[in-house]
Amino acid sequence: MAAIGQILVVDDDPDVRAMLAEYLELHGLAVTAVDSGAAMRDSLASAVPDVVLLDLRLPGEDGLSLLRYLRDNHALGVVMVTGAGEVVDRIVGLEMGADDYISKPFEPRELVARVKSVLRRVQAVAPDPTDRQGVGAATERASGERIAVGACRLDLRAHRLFDADGEELMLTSMEFDLLKTFVEHPNQVLSRDQLLTLTRNREWEPFDRSIDIRIARLRRKIEPDPEHPRIIRTVRGAGYMYVP
Repeated sequence: MAAIGQILVVDDDPDVRAMLAEYLELHGLAVTAVDSGAAMRDSLASAVPDVVLLDLRLPGEDGLSLLRYLRDNHALGVVMVTGAGEVVDRIVGLEMGADDYISKPFEPRELVARVKSVLRRVQAVAPDPTDRQGVGAATERASGERIAVGACRLDLRAHRLFDADGEELMLTSMEFDLLKTFVEHPNQVLSRDQLLTLTRNREWEPFDRSIDIRIARLRRKIEPDPEHPRIIRTVRGAGYMYVP
């Protein structure tokens, strides 16, 4: 049976790498496991995976630096692996564009669920292999309907966002899902719980700050003044509202 997705595990602990590879492969995923940032870059030069499972506590070049490299160079999913108490690192990682996180010690079934959730979003956003070759390789294609989002244009078919000058703004799979949901529900107050349901991300908790962080990232891309948002507005005590 063909693998349902390609996963790259980056962890310096050989026992953890072996355990993750074995467990993910049992659930139909093809896994490559490496121990450092240098090895990660070598692996990416050979093949770009669907999802990177990235330990943030690596010797030498740490996981946050590697996350920044991934986001600058490749359109793929990233699941961070953090320590139980590393709240600041999780928040920073999400702000930098990670798709999800899981804390050690973790339940293997939860890990597989989160990886598969990110995998589904990534595969939906990247319908052909050229979409996963990185930001530099992404070229604007004539495709489906483009909807105005402030001064930007959202291409729903190509899953891409362009600024007023036609330059592409990089979106993670979750950011696209959120923006599409807002566009489809204009002038409606959407709670965190509704946003989780509408974007099919029920693995998250409705009070998790993850969704707020992603909305903050979206605002930095589409709002003229992200500190005083007028397109995606906060409705205190209720949620968020998209105002075209």
